[in-house]
This record gives sequence, structure tokens and C-alpha cells, in this order.
Amino acid sequence: MKKIFMAALLLMTMIFTGCGGGNEKTPAPEKSEEKTSAEQKPASSDKKILVVYFSRTGEEYNVGKITTGNTAIVADFIAQKVGADKFEIKPAKPYPDEYEPCTEIAKKELEENARPALANNIDNLAQYDIIFCGYPVWWSNLPMIMYTFLESNDFSGKTIIPFCTSAGTYMTGKEAQIPEHAKGATVRDGIGIVGKRCQDEPEAVKKDVEAWLKTLGY
Repeated sequence: MKKIFMAALLLMTMIFTGCGGGNEKTPAPEKSEEKTSAEQKPASSDKKILVVYFSRTGEEYNVGKITTGNTAIVADFIAQKVGADKFEIKPAKPYPDEYEPCTEIAKKELEENARPALANNIDNLAQYDIIFCGYPVWWSNLPMIMYTFLESNDFSGKTIIPFCTSAGTYMTGKEAQIPEHAKGATVRDGIGIVGKRCQDEPEAVKKDVEAWLKTLGY
């Protein structure tokens, strides 16, 4: 009888263990991994986004002659990442290709608080909610043509996100004053990119831009 009892007990134990008993836990269904930041939709995915930029080609300090402007390169990275439209600001009178003459004109415009004429202006700004606004830093300020653009359009209820290229990774310090010229706009934190890196190491710049956009929810 004892042998029969032990055999029955052993059989029950084998059946129980085979069904997942004991200390083993039935593994929970694996949760699908969350999408990476590159796949996630922007925080404001219902908003229409525009990248506006002014960029210069020609002779570049410590680089040589460039055919695609530094700011234009960053603008492309942003537009690709967030799925935005683009608009390039162009002056009615082009700036010189030579570096020194261009800096002299830029300095004169700054001293005179000039508003250089635009060769073009956007006619559908009203449809956009978020506007990335890019420019090179000229004499520690926005190029005066940027003020022409900001003052020539209605930014009521829009969000401006600035970005710039220069000799360092800094903004102009004038970004907080943008709403004084872009009436009705609010401004979010921007980014400064070393212009030379846009030419020498664009993929590294792209990663920096994507990291910054992630902090903004894109």
C-alpha cells in the first residue's frame, strides 16, 4: 500500500510540475517595445510645422568656398526629422560671395539697424503653428534681414524655435527679443551649431540636432 501511495504521489507531482506549478511562473506575454524617439511622433503632431531660414554661400571663414550654407544644412536636418515644410529667406540684393566684404556690409546694416529688402516673402504663413527659424550669427546678432522677415509677417499664436550657426555653439542672446519683432509669437529654447562642423562632419551635426529636437518632444 505504501508503495502504491508513493507512486501516486510521484505521478501527481510530475503532472503538477509539467503544468507550470512549483516556483516557476508562467512568463507574462512580452510587451511590445516602445517606439524609439526617432519613430515617435512629435509631441505636437497635430501642428503644422515650417522651417524658415536665411543661409549664406560663398567664401566661409576657415572653411573656403561653400555651395550649401551652414544654416541650410541644419534646416534640412530639422525638416527631415519633424516632417516640416521649408522656406528660404533671400535678400533682394545678394550679399557678396567674398567673406570680408560681406562682414563689412553686415556690420553697417547692424549699426544702422537696417531692414534689408526681401527678394521673397511667404504667402501662407497663417497655416503654420510651429516655426523653426534659422540664421547665421552676424556680429553677435541676427542678420538684419531676419528682422525684416519677422516684422513683415503676422505671428499671432505661433511658436518660434530658433537655431543658428556661428563660430561657436552659442545663440546670439537676442532670441528672447524675437517676440518684439514677430508680434504675437512665443519662443522656445533654440540651439547653436558650429558652422564649420556642418561642412566637415554633417552626420555628427545631424545627431546633435536630433538630440536637441528630442528635448523639445520631436
